[in-house]
Amino acid sequence: MPRPLRLSRRLAMSIRRPAAPRTRGPYQAGVTLIELVLAIVIIGVSLGGILGAIGFVTKNSADPLLRKQAIVLAESLLEEIETCDMIAAASNTAVTIANRLTSYHVVSDYNGFSTSSGVTAADGTAISGLASYNFKPAVSVSAISSGELGASVLTTQAVKITVSVTDPEGIVTTLTGYRTAY
Repeated sequence: MPRPLRLSRRLAMSIRRPAAPRTRGPYQAGVTLIELVLAIVIIGVSLGGILGAIGFVTKNSADPLLRKQAIVLAESLLEEIETCDMIAAASNTAVTIANRLTSYHVVSDYNGFSTSSGVTAADGTAISGLASYNFKPAVSVSAISSGELGASVLTTQAVKITVSVTDPEGIVTTLTGYRTAY
């Protein structure tokens, strides 16, 4: 019987047939041009919305600073008014920027006090950065309503003080305090 032809392993490897192209069945691999364009448009619109929101937040991030500054100014004037004497009759000396430190004032003298050229120090000197803030509308010192502070406080023994500050954007911040005759 004839002896079968034995090929070396190396020779057998080199004689192999080329592999047939792989087929994936009825499904395609990859993406079409339309799918790619739609994906880019969706990502672009999403990024535009996110960046627009970030820009809005950044642009309006100074608002809390303006509001806080207005509150501090209103608190300062309210405290200045509340430290004045509380007597029934006014001293008939309306408070102005020029006489805030030089004249004696009682609480009711501040009724109608306002500024139009910026907030200044008590002595009238301009304060850097506060030229756009004003005490507007005017300060209001009015009698309290019956029972507003409780039944034990008479309407003739207390006043309601309302201080408003207008910030550079025109937003009005209002604080209200009370001064009693103690």
